[in-house]
Amino acid sequence: MGRNGKRVVIGVGNWKWEHFMKNLLATALIGLSSTAMAENVVKSSPLSVAETIDGLEAAVTGAGATVFARVDHAAGAESVGKSIPDATLLIFGNPALGTLAMEDDLRAGLVLPLRVLAYEDADGNTQMTWTPAEDLFAGLDIAPDAEVVAKVNGALNALTDKAMSAN
Repeated sequence: MGRNGKRVVIGVGNWKWEHFMKNLLATALIGLSSTAMAENVVKSSPLSVAETIDGLEAAVTGAGATVFARVDHAAGAESVGKSIPDATLLIFGNPALGTLAMEDDLRAGLVLPLRVLAYEDADGNTQMTWTPAEDLFAGLDIAPDAEVVAKVNGALNALTDKAMSAN
């Protein structure tokens, strides 16, 4: 809702959409920095980075969740004359699941939506990585054994498994 109590509409292709995406990406980066010391889950994929992220995006949308952004870090590096291995971040969420966390602690909005990074490791293999929910919500008023923690971890595991079988 806007300040005047009216619903704010974000139009595609105008400054409002660009402003929204900049804020979303800034929030995601803040969330990443707050969980940088966490022990991330790493899962190998037999597919390329692009195929893995395509499969993850299909799994996410197939589960009724929303993809908010797909960030190609290698393309970003290339745009400034640098080169890094293939690495793409998918930012996604489901209000039904995210709301469970935010009912316990609104500050969960700092670490949501969820993020999975697919990247090419030093050996040329594709890996997927993400922060497990108990680490994602560390420091918040969400117990490590809360139902939402198990649901988020279950969803991340199921979606990443499905990502590799979607192609």
